[in-house]
Amino acid sequence: MPRTCSKFQRLHLHGPTMGTRWSVTMDAALSLRQQAALHQDLATAAERVNQQMSPFRADSDLLRCNRTPVGQWLELPAEFLQVLDCALTVCRLSQGAFDPGVGDLVQAWGFGAASAPNTDAIGHIRQQPRPPTWESLERQGTRLRKLAPVELDLCGIAKGFAVDLMTAQLRQYGVRHALVALDGELYALGSQAQGQAWPVAIESPEPDRRAVHGVVELQDLAIATSGDYRHYFELGPHRIAHSMDGQRQAPVHNDVASVTVLAPDCMWADAWATALLVLGSNAGLALARRLGLETLWLLRRGCTWVELGLGRWTT
Repeated sequence: MPRTCSKFQRLHLHGPTMGTRWSVTMDAALSLRQQAALHQDLATAAERVNQQMSPFRADSDLLRCNRTPVGQWLELPAEFLQVLDCALTVCRLSQGAFDPGVGDLVQAWGFGAASAPNTDAIGHIRQQPRPPTWESLERQGTRLRKLAPVELDLCGIAKGFAVDLMTAQLRQYGVRHALVALDGELYALGSQAQGQAWPVAIESPEPDRRAVHGVVELQDLAIATSGDYRHYFELGPHRIAHSMDGQRQAPVHNDVASVTVLAPDCMWADAWATALLVLGSNAGLALARRLGLETLWLLRRGCTWVELGLGRWTT
């Protein structure tokens, strides 16, 4: 039976999207009909992001953009452009550490349609000039064109945006107490109905098992974590992580096991978690401190981790 608090019920909604699952835990007073309608609207919001930004769907707006020749204008959905604007802003501020223009590298390193690195493709990419992604695109209203060959990949930000869209749907239904989750991206909408903040577990960066490193309590705040321990493949003795370092033109390789970021919305938290992971502990901590970001870093030191933090996690 659902747990109650005055007129509220503890409700759980969930569904598949983007190769993983979304979930919403909420305290709300909704009829069965309203619950069914909300479930459909949440699933539709997540699927809309997938339709626009998936690198695996041949008909996605992302791949339409990647197939469009340099110099040709392309009409794109406003939500797609909103996410791209955020991605390019973080790209500039991080000096390319978060780069939405690494789609070709993602494919060449085996994180797209192929399941293994293509050394010929990697070598070819490294021989080509790569102007900054923010200089390779031009936008006029809802139209975009490429000024140089660039292949977009929005996987480092799309799930966070989907969480924001689902949160907006909850608000439209009058829900004020909810925890929205999609993979490692979450948003705490208000508090629990009893008044407590939502407890969110921060995962220990262990590739072979799931364990909790710690718990943070959130209210009206987003959280996102990026790391090298969950999405990867092994190549000989090396673990090749999925986050791409555009400067090295290779997967991220440094001492950072994971970075967790708090932000007012999940899209920005998602992008900054990836950017700081790629930057590494020295440059990343310096930038996070300069921008006033709340971050928790788990750094590899032999067989254990060192924890560094800013904001509520200041150490």
